[in-house]
Amino acid sequence: MQLIKELKYQAWAIAWTVLILIFCCMRTDGASSSGLFFEGFDKLVHLGFFYVLTVLMFYGKINYQHNYRFRSLTIFKIILITAGIGAGIEFLQATFFTYRSAEWWDFGCDMIGVMMGVFSYVLLHKMDYEK
Repeated sequence: MQLIKELKYQAWAIAWTVLILIFCCMRTDGASSSGLFFEGFDKLVHLGFFYVLTVLMFYGKINYQHNYRFRSLTIFKIILITAGIGAGIEFLQATFFTYRSAEWWDFGCDMIGVMMGVFSYVLLHKMDYEK
């Protein structure tokens, strides 16, 4: 019952995860040759997707707790969950959605986005704590 209550607060993060999964596994036939995207655009998208996901996960956790308590275990859990999602997407791209390429660099950019989100949370938490 506790898990269901907590998941209610993670609705935005769950919806964003589904959106990431859809975008990362859909066909992009000819999109890279259309001139709309530059080399490395894919990496920037991965970074942005996972930055927003991390922020939404912290947002849900803060709303669930009804405070801004800083806990290292929460940060570790969020890093672990997002790493699992990123690795899962690359696994799906390698095995099921073979029209997409699974790359370690994509996973690396996912984790950079996560670390940016963690840094944002820690920085903003520290600023709030010092008031």
